[in-house]
Amino acid sequence: MTANGGVSFWWQQLGMPEPRTALPGDRDADVAIVGGGYTGLWAAYYLKKAQPDLRVIVLERRFAGFGASGRNGGWLTNSVTGGRARYVRTHGRDAAIAQQRALDATVDEVIAVAAAEGIDAGIVKGGELEVARTPAQLARARAFASAEQAWPDSGVELLDAAATRARIGVVGALGGTWHPHCARVNPARLVRGLAAAVERLGVVIHEDTEVLEIRPGQARTARGVVRAAHVLRATEGFTADLRGEHRTWLPMNSSLIVTEPLDDATWAEIGWEGRETLGDHAHIYMYAQRTADDRIAFGGRGVPYRYGSRVDSDGATQPRTIESLTALLRDFFPAAARAEIAHAWSGVLGVPRDWAATVGHDRTTGLGWAGGYVGTGVTATNLAGRTLADLVLGRDTAVTRLPWVGHRARRWEIEPLRWLAVNAIYAAYGAADRAEARTRRESTAPVARLADLVAGR
Repeated sequence: MTANGGVSFWWQQLGMPEPRTALPGDRDADVAIVGGGYTGLWAAYYLKKAQPDLRVIVLERRFAGFGASGRNGGWLTNSVTGGRARYVRTHGRDAAIAQQRALDATVDEVIAVAAAEGIDAGIVKGGELEVARTPAQLARARAFASAEQAWPDSGVELLDAAATRARIGVVGALGGTWHPHCARVNPARLVRGLAAAVERLGVVIHEDTEVLEIRPGQARTARGVVRAAHVLRATEGFTADLRGEHRTWLPMNSSLIVTEPLDDATWAEIGWEGRETLGDHAHIYMYAQRTADDRIAFGGRGVPYRYGSRVDSDGATQPRTIESLTALLRDFFPAAARAEIAHAWSGVLGVPRDWAATVGHDRTTGLGWAGGYVGTGVTATNLAGRTLADLVLGRDTAVTRLPWVGHRARRWEIEPLRWLAVNAIYAAYGAADRAEARTRRESTAPVARLADLVAGR
């Protein structure tokens, strides 16, 4: 029987962490960080590396890595959330190139820090392969490769069907794209190791401590108030639960399943020897990895959004989502059709209204923030953490001058408008994928273009 929830397969396999102490009452600090995921922990790490005498407190509602940091698909990739075109419009092409190069370098920065701190997160830098299984997807793959190759150092290659299947034997692949700036990672191992690393540096992490409200100079919890000159919000998909932040970012759901370990004969048929991360060029895209213990972890959208920006408590996902992901996995890999689905889970990611990630800090109030990664946060969180550290310390550096710094998006619409819009958007994308598979035309289905307009992408 498939296990469901329990936060994630990654955490269940690793073993749930021993709880850290809750906030014991009012405290003073130099920096209070709200959220014990990648963003908050990376910010704490670089702050203490730069200035060891800083008093840094991390406040976490459940436990460090409870949210997306311990549930994601394990893609350490270089994606610019929301795309580079917006930065070309607002800051110019050179700034957009700088943003991309910073993310390229961040992939290697995470790998280097993990090695330096002795964090065994199963990291393999095999690049990112995205397959096309319909003529319309193949046309988008070609357009994507052409556009990417116009940028310096993209490393993007357009692959034909044979070259695609030589990397990973996805049935029905007509071609694909690959680039080198991506690594597979076990997300819970990474976040557990990072939490231990910041504690060794002297950071205090208080778990089971829900922050109710952030104010200049204060993080207010049910257990006491942390007073600090700088208060950094690093709550990603759970931002909507903070007072005054309900419409800041929308908590979007994503779900994963993982198989039992596959035998050698199955892997001989599938390939995947390079441990590339795997995605596709569909509108409702999938994402996958070959795990360190030879399973397939396979993810995608289930129910995209819960009314009122509600979030789950333990990662349980809907049976129909498990069924649809299982069917798609077996369609991709018939050789794995007999493998049991060992575990299913879900999590939420933060989505700004313009789908663009951001990091910033207001010197007058001491309030900082980072997030809105729309699923690309395994890498972007590290860049955000380094940026927050420099902003807090008043440093003018290459990362503080990147175009995502200080970016603000308008707030999401009130209910029921956002629930209706989000569900209509994903229904339209699903209809587009089905139409493209049925008609086998090369052009993108018009309903997908309409959905892009409504979504503001």
